[in-house]
Amino acid sequence: MSVSGPHRLEELAGRGGKWLGLSAAAPERHSGAVVADRFDRIAWRDTCEQSAGLRELAGELSDRYDHAGDLLADTFLAAYKARPRLREPAEMDPSRLVNHQVVSSLVASPEFTELHRETAGDPYAAAMAVLAQAAALRGLLERTRQAREQAGRQKRAQRDVADAADAVSEALRRAAADAEADGTVPGPAADAVEQAIQAAETAEAAGRRAARDAAQALAAAAPGIGAAARTSAAQAAAAVREEAALMRAWGVGSAELERLPFGRRALLAERLRTGRLAQWAELIGRFRQMAGGERARKVENATGELVGVTLGDDLSRVIPSELANLGLPELRAVFAVRYAAGELMLYDSQGEQATGRGAIIACVDTSHSMYEAGPGGITREAWAKACALALLDQARHAGRDFVGILFSAADRLKVFRFPADEPAGIARTLDFAETFLGGGTSYQRPLSAAADLLEEEFNDASRRRGDIVMITDDDCGVTEEWTRAWNEAKHRLGFRLFGVAVGAPRVAATDSVLDTLCDNLRAVEDLTDVHAAADLFRVI
Repeated sequence: MSVSGPHRLEELAGRGGKWLGLSAAAPERHSGAVVADRFDRIAWRDTCEQSAGLRELAGELSDRYDHAGDLLADTFLAAYKARPRLREPAEMDPSRLVNHQVVSSLVASPEFTELHRETAGDPYAAAMAVLAQAAALRGLLERTRQAREQAGRQKRAQRDVADAADAVSEALRRAAADAEADGTVPGPAADAVEQAIQAAETAEAAGRRAARDAAQALAAAAPGIGAAARTSAAQAAAAVREEAALMRAWGVGSAELERLPFGRRALLAERLRTGRLAQWAELIGRFRQMAGGERARKVENATGELVGVTLGDDLSRVIPSELANLGLPELRAVFAVRYAAGELMLYDSQGEQATGRGAIIACVDTSHSMYEAGPGGITREAWAKACALALLDQARHAGRDFVGILFSAADRLKVFRFPADEPAGIARTLDFAETFLGGGTSYQRPLSAAADLLEEEFNDASRRRGDIVMITDDDCGVTEEWTRAWNEAKHRLGFRLFGVAVGAPRVAATDSVLDTLCDNLRAVEDLTDVHAAADLFRVI
């Protein structure tokens, strides 16, 4: 369209003023749905650098879908930030509005609330949550392909409008430069302004249509996005919970996890998931929980039921009338003499034997037969190792050394020492739990090794009253000479031997070798029952 005759500059500026304002006041648009500061972005970047899985996923999705990397970053930040806050849709770049809808649906779901309890502030757990949602995110990106394409058209239409507004601004600038002193604009310059305004109006109409189409496509996709986001969050929560439970089962606390570098933590998790006893993590966790409960119930030097008065020097059981003598200066010397002679009047009781003070030694049978499965598909080895790990916990809480002796035939023995004054270390604990020797069964070698260790402890630290726990499924003979040496060591060092016959009632029979050797022997037939060993943890 041509403008007939010259126009006044004021008139042209009035008609194009709308576009001048649009060009000058374009709002900032964001590519991320989750509000994040510099430190949040650093956490995402550093986590990606440390996680090959995240890098591979980002590369795969970005090759197939536009802005998939931004969606992964949003998913991570939503899980990682303690209080994730989303931008308003109007603040978003149109091409990322689908991402905003996905993250909004994710964060609003009850399943995400459960997930967030495990991931907030933990970049490793947040990364794991992203990876656990990989399949769901692929599905969401594919399901929203049309909405993304419409959003892309809207973005291009907005860019066209901005370009048209800039063209109007440039045409008006040139018209102003060509204008006469009285404000009259020559025809060609006025025509250029008119054409720029018409092009801008056309672009604006196209932009409105593109925005409408994009909004309709997003609205159509929203129900599916919401359902998929809930499923995705539930899957991620289950995966993160499973790993957290796995770590707890193996005694890896949250403080220790926070100190582990990302790569070592990932390797540890992989080892726990794929190791020899991985499928028995729940059993190990239940054993440790049960043992912890027994510790809470146990009273050191338990007095049990009062049955009368006796004589002795145990000040914790002195009767009140004896203590009253301490209040009289003239009787304090008498109290001291009677205490030295062990003739103080004490409450007498019957109850459980006092716990030991020396090392706790678990002798675990790893012969071929221990690999047999019992009720619930649990192997005898799994039950025995779970019990031994709970005994390790028992020793740590009591400040006692722990030794794990794995044995089978006479020529097969492996000793794992866990001194009380040193960290147990998850790697060494796993080595102990996952070692399996195979072969036959010999009692003499492991029990002699246990007695030698208690002798060494007595000589070094003058500690007596150690505890040995023999966990086996087989009965085997011992020589008379060995038995005499064993009884002498037992009397000299004051240790106790507890026996656990796993899945083999004949081993717990009253005429068995193990019954003859043990101070306390119990049989375990139901390997799903961790409480079968509960009394063991009350007296050790």
